Amino acid sequence: MQQNTYQPWVADPVGARLFSALERFLHVEAAGGIVLLLAAAVALGWANSPWAHSYEALWHAPVTLGVGTLISTQSLHFWINDGLMTIFFLVVGLEIRREIHEGALSTLSMAAVPLVAASGGVIVPALIYAAFNMDPVTSRGWAIPTATDIAFAVGILALLGKRVPPGVRVLLLALAIIDDIAAILVIAFFYSSGVKLLGLAIVAAGVLGVLLFQRMAVRSAFAYLLPGGVMWFGLLYAGVHPTLAGVALGLLTPVVPLSGRDDPIQSASRALENFRERAGGNRGDVGELVQPVQQLSRAQQQLIAPVLSVQAGLHPWVAYGIMPLFALANAGVSLQGLSFDNPHALSIGLGVLLGLVVGKPLGIVLVTLLSARIGLCVLPTGVTPRSLFVVGCLGGIGFTMSIFIANLAFASAEFLAAAKLAVLVASLIAGVVGLIMGVIVFKNAAVSSAAPSSAH
Repeated sequence: MQQNTYQPWVADPVGARLFSALERFLHVEAAGGIVLLLAAAVALGWANSPWAHSYEALWHAPVTLGVGTLISTQSLHFWINDGLMTIFFLVVGLEIRREIHEGALSTLSMAAVPLVAASGGVIVPALIYAAFNMDPVTSRGWAIPTATDIAFAVGILALLGKRVPPGVRVLLLALAIIDDIAAILVIAFFYSSGVKLLGLAIVAAGVLGVLLFQRMAVRSAFAYLLPGGVMWFGLLYAGVHPTLAGVALGLLTPVVPLSGRDDPIQSASRALENFRERAGGNRGDVGELVQPVQQLSRAQQQLIAPVLSVQAGLHPWVAYGIMPLFALANAGVSLQGLSFDNPHALSIGLGVLLGLVVGKPLGIVLVTLLSARIGLCVLPTGVTPRSLFVVGCLGGIGFTMSIFIANLAFASAEFLAAAKLAVLVASLIAGVVGLIMGVIVFKNAAVSSAAPSSAH
């Protein structure tokens, strides 16, 4: 089977910088995955402890937010799932925008393999779930096993160390991002109520506000909170899930530095020279250094594209704060109140479990290999059928997005608990199997790659 020997992420200086950015992204995701796992464990233990009532009471506690007459009182659970998770979706949108501009999705040839793999990883799990849930009562959960959790999947892959080929890491990240795109589209089209046109008009006003600010070269990220908030409210009013405002805002973020009146390189040079002069002549007066530091900061803003600076600023907060908080608020499944005597709850659980554990690797591997055989795509360097199976297993870690979709799919507490428990168990199984297979596959790969060098 043919493999692409060209590695665009390391073949030129720009690619090298992109790969460095990818390494930083993966590092945050891997560390965030550990925090996410701890939060999920705490939530599960708390919900099944003698203090379980406090767990439910906390997330249903009313919280009022607003200014003046524009106030809203919702549960803490709502503000986390529909409010804070908008920032999570913003980071997802930023990553999608960057990858489309200059990353793994920037050309059709580079995007072909993850697109094919992701399509198989969405279609097959959905079909498996549908096979167990033909009843309209439970069929709404068909999209639950189609998602991949980037943080957990990358975290497991990071445990395998440097032995993992770069092509495999890029493929997993690109596949997870495309999975997120698919999940976003699914939420927009299948888990939103009847759309109100006035709400869409409000969203359009928010989009125009973003474009106007960009036209005015407004560089402060905080300024975009206003039109972003308008988009969020418009989607909520329209009946579309409001977190999609984050995705839209991320996709609208510029991928090139905003131009200014002065050359940023010259501005930075003048600021550094000014800093040296003032630091040398006024060692005791720190206030004299404020102006050159501000000049240097403005030059930095002109040098770095907003899509990179905003993502770098938000990503740690999302990975270490928002996602663990989401897990804490949503992973607390009470095993005492859960019964699989109800055939509907059983079918939901089986559909989700088998969809993630069996459907994901089956869909990713078979569809990708079939597409490569008939010439629709070419496997990148380092990606073999065995390593592709590892990627497929890790793709079965649904967690964050799967639980998010489960909350939208089921209003019944019993059905929701069955779906969440199945997601947790399936993600655990997929992660363990993926880790074991990774150790076996990439250990052998390391031995085989080292053999030729030892012969010299």
